[in-house]
Amino acid sequence: MKKPRSARHYRLNLRIERDNAALYDNLAQLTDDARLSRAYRRIADGERANAAFWEERLRQIGAPVPTPRSGVRVRVLTWFARQFGTEFVMPTVVRLEHADHLPTPVDRSGYRDHFLEEQPPTSRSGRHRTQSGNTLRAAVLGANDGLVSNGSLVMGMAGAASGDRAILLAGFAGLVAGACSMALGEWLSVNSSREFYQAQIAARAERLAVAPEDGTRSLAGIYRDKGMEASTADALAEQISERPRTALDTLVREDLGIDPEELGGSAYGAAVSSFCLFALGALFPVAPYLFLKGHTALVGSMLSTAAGLALIGMGTALFTGRSMLFSIARQLAITVAAAGVTYLVGHLLGTTLLG
Repeated sequence: MKKPRSARHYRLNLRIERDNAALYDNLAQLTDDARLSRAYRRIADGERANAAFWEERLRQIGAPVPTPRSGVRVRVLTWFARQFGTEFVMPTVVRLEHADHLPTPVDRSGYRDHFLEEQPPTSRSGRHRTQSGNTLRAAVLGANDGLVSNGSLVMGMAGAASGDRAILLAGFAGLVAGACSMALGEWLSVNSSREFYQAQIAARAERLAVAPEDGTRSLAGIYRDKGMEASTADALAEQISERPRTALDTLVREDLGIDPEELGGSAYGAAVSSFCLFALGALFPVAPYLFLKGHTALVGSMLSTAAGLALIGMGTALFTGRSMLFSIARQLAITVAAAGVTYLVGHLLGTTLLG
């Protein structure tokens, strides 16, 4: 029993390392930045070394070594990188590697250090990567919210034995109301964040104007924390402090983790995207009622919802590092539970109120 279990474990680790190596190779080819390309290739070399380790472990127990082939996550993330740039997918890539967390002989932290060394101290790319990756993740979650909430609403109306027109009306009302609520909430959230960051930037600007030496010490401390020698950090901080605007810009990026020119992004852009994504997800359960009637429409709604959940489960797998089958099954289980509860409640209320 021990040998097959070890073989499965080794094959899983081998697949993850091969996928990571292939993904970083693809990113190295797609980026226009020569420094990032070198960093990606260094990381890919480390992943290949880890893959070789697991291949050797499989040979030691007499198990066959699988033929290399790219996984679905590699192909999907490569497509996103090709369409939107490598910075767009980097938060997801890093998150997946933390999720994998394999005990391999090649320490990945050294390759991460190489990657950080390739970035200039005041580079915007790290913040841009984070915001882009968060946008992609928010897209999946927004569509998921719309699908689950409106799917449950449609099931509740169906449980109350409502007519097709009533279900269709309730479905579109839920779509519009939920999308508007999401858009308003996102607008308020982003605006509140912008106002907070503006206040923080103003406070730092005032401190720099009154006591510029404090800013120099803060900058030096930041660079020492990044691993620079004390003398190098002090010299760099002194050089940056000679330009107050650059010093403020650097402190804001490092302390607050934002681009002062963006302040967390556009509130209107976030509101529009939230509205559209929620509406897109909410459309899956209600769309069959536009073309079908009665029990056929209900079955069509369930199948359409299941298809939407499968797509969202695949998207969720990109961010969690879990298998796509697991993510799809989890999405289906949660939605079935929510829809089942609303169906029963709708049925009870329909029986009680309508007789």
